[in-house]
Amino acid sequence: MFMRNLLVVVLLFTNPVFSQINFDQYFENKSLRLDYFHTGNSTEDNYSFDELIEEPFWGGSKTNLIDKFNYGKYKFIVKDYKTGQIIYSRTYSTLFSEWQTTDEAKQTVRTFNETIVFPYPKNSVVIEFYSRDRLNTLNKKFEYLVDPNNYFIKTERAFNFTSFEVYYSANPDKAVDIVLIPEGYTSDEMVKFRKDCEKFAGYLFNASPYKENKNKFNIWGIEAPSMQSGTDIPAENIWKNTIVNSQFYMFDLDRYLMTKDNKTLRHIASNVPYDQIFILVNTDMYGGGSIYNHYSVCISDNKFSEYIFTHEFGHGFAGLGDEYYTSDVAYNEFYPLNVEPLDPNLTTLVNFESKWKDMLNENIPVPTPQIKEYQNEVGVYEGGGYAAEGIYRPMQDCSMKSISVNNFCPVCKRAIEWMINFYSE
Repeated sequence: MFMRNLLVVVLLFTNPVFSQINFDQYFENKSLRLDYFHTGNSTEDNYSFDELIEEPFWGGSKTNLIDKFNYGKYKFIVKDYKTGQIIYSRTYSTLFSEWQTTDEAKQTVRTFNETIVFPYPKNSVVIEFYSRDRLNTLNKKFEYLVDPNNYFIKTERAFNFTSFEVYYSANPDKAVDIVLIPEGYTSDEMVKFRKDCEKFAGYLFNASPYKENKNKFNIWGIEAPSMQSGTDIPAENIWKNTIVNSQFYMFDLDRYLMTKDNKTLRHIASNVPYDQIFILVNTDMYGGGSIYNHYSVCISDNKFSEYIFTHEFGHGFAGLGDEYYTSDVAYNEFYPLNVEPLDPNLTTLVNFESKWKDMLNENIPVPTPQIKEYQNEVGVYEGGGYAAEGIYRPMQDCSMKSISVNNFCPVCKRAIEWMINFYSE
């Protein structure tokens, strides 16, 4: 059974036919959004359908329709109903996947609303949902048949907000499209939000390899005002009426600033073509967060905002893992030591050949001592992924490890460039 499952997983990622999908044969130039409920605890998860929503734009590549990175806790596959041909796929993670590793998940069951988005199919398709077990094996959990002519597919726009270009370089299918969502900005603060968008676009293009690939990005802003300024701080009994209902102390970690209101967030984002959602929270309190192919969050007015923005985008966009291991986190055993992490910048040495072994100089020992001699060398340094032992990172320092600006290591830069090219080809 194990070998059969392994073969299925290998085929999901290696079939050369995947790269030959013709977008115009299968899809319209707009998006179909499938919202669903994800319910479970620390050991179980179940899916249930919510609704289908037509969105007016397709922001993704029309060439790279099949995911090739194998990052993230989950995967969805779109199959042509008549032929069984896989015509689209993506991997991703969610807030639910992180919650499953918390103490609370050992004691109760919770439900999260989640979303997948794919190009609008011309004909009926089957959507298959996969979830990874602790060995990172993909297991099919749910499927749903979609008839694109179904009159229950919603076409109404929940929000029609003014959108604007922060930076524009290419057609959406030839660029990484980032949408900046204002959180805790009132109607009177939209001028500030526009200025903040310019500021954060500058932060992104201050860092390599983004600065060298500036012509492969579009950045959009949406004027979505909140009733009140700021965000929730539950531990201080501060509650604000804001557009996407963000809060500090997510999973009871003070700096973890996220939202559970996925549906509102997606409604707002649909005002523009997008690949990545980034929420700018109007506060000076330190915090943020990000989940791969889900969304990212940064605070607007902290002295470390530039670092937080690029660090979190490393998670949300490129699938990079945290390389620090001394700070408090809400997770328990986030990375099993007997399994190779999916993150391109972390390894347990279970399958180091699949990571950055090709970037090591011949004289670099594995593991690599954290001494001055190797300070500027790509190596295999112990400590990363919230664990001081058993997990290794590529450099002694990096923007994924410490508070530092424009300091991505060569391994992280390569992973970021892979993703930039994937979206812009």
